[in-house]
Amino acid sequence: MTESVEEPDNTRFLPPPPADPPSHRGPSPRVAEPPGAHGGPDATEELPAGPRGAFDALYRQTAPGLVRQTYLLTGRRFLALEAVERAFQQAWARWPEVATDPEPAGWVRAVAYDYALSPWHRLRRGVQDPLDPDPDDPDDPDGRYGRGDGGDAGDPDDRILMDALLELSPIHRRTVLLYHGVGLDLPDTAAETEASTPTAGMRLLNAHDELAARVPELAGAPPEDRLALLEQRLGALQPGVPLVPRPAAAVRGTAERRTRRWTGAVVGVTAMIAVATSYTLSTAPTRYEAPVSPGVSVSGVPPLSGPQQLTEERRQLHDKLREDPAAGPARLAPLAE
Repeated sequence: MTESVEEPDNTRFLPPPPADPPSHRGPSPRVAEPPGAHGGPDATEELPAGPRGAFDALYRQTAPGLVRQTYLLTGRRFLALEAVERAFQQAWARWPEVATDPEPAGWVRAVAYDYALSPWHRLRRGVQDPLDPDPDDPDDPDGRYGRGDGGDAGDPDDRILMDALLELSPIHRRTVLLYHGVGLDLPDTAAETEASTPTAGMRLLNAHDELAARVPELAGAPPEDRLALLEQRLGALQPGVPLVPRPAAAVRGTAERRTRRWTGAVVGVTAMIAVATSYTLSTAPTRYEAPVSPGVSVSGVPPLSGPQQLTEERRQLHDKLREDPAAGPARLAPLAE
C-alpha cells in the first residue's frame, strides 16, 4: 500500500489578505485607471459595431493599466508598450478564442507578461542599451515610443521601489505584481504563473524579504503592516515617463497587416514548393537506368596494329596499279595447259 504524501501548505506564513471576497481582492489603483488616462483613447468616442467594438472596449479598459504593469516588470517604456501592443495584436488575430474566454483581460495580460519577460530581449541592442527619445523625431515627437527608459521617476521613493522590484527575479516580480498590483488571490496567481499554490506563497514570502531589505520604508514597518504598505506603495507608484498606448484602431490595423503578410508569405512558400515538386516530377526518370561503370586501366594488351597510312606518292602508285592490273608488255600472263 502506498501512502499519499501531501505537499506542505506554505501559505499559512503569508499575511492575512484584506477582508474582500476570496475570489478577487479588488484591483489596485494602478489597474483601475480610466480609459482616457495619460492622453489615452477618448472614452467618449463612439465604438464601432460588432467584434471591432468589443475589441476596442476591451483595449480602452485594460491597455493603460496593462502598460503600467509591464513597465513595472521591465523598467523599459518601449518594451512595455511593445509587449502590450503585441498582446492585443495576438488577441485580435485570435479574437473568437479571446471573446469566448472567461476572462479576456487575463488572456491578454498573460500574453503581455510572457512577451515582456522573454529572455530573448537580452539579445536586442535597443533594449539592452537604451537611448533617450529624440524630441525631433517626426514619428515620435513627444518621445512616447522611444527605446529608452526616458529618465527616473519623479519621486525618489518611487525610484527606490522601482529599482527594488527590478532587482527581483522575473518570476518573483511577476508573482508580486499579480498578487499585490493586479489584485489576484493566491490560487489565481499560482495558476497564472503555472505553479502550485504553496510555491506561489513561498515566492511571495521571498519577494517580501528581498523588498524589505532594499526599501527602507518597508524595512521600518511592522511585519503585519508590510502587506498593506506594499500594496499602497505599488498603487501610488507613478512612473516618470509617459505611458501612452496607441489607439485601438491602429493596433487592429497593424494586426491585420501582419496577418496579411504572414498569409502572403505562407502562400508564396506553398507556391514555391508546388513549383519545385512539379519540376521534379517532370524531370525525374521514369525507369531504372543502370549506372555506367567507371573505366579501368588494363595492362598487358598489345597496342592496336594495322597497315600504315599511305603517303601521297604511295597512294598515287596504288591507284595506278588498280587501274591496270594485267596490262602492259612487260607482264607475263600464265597459260593454261
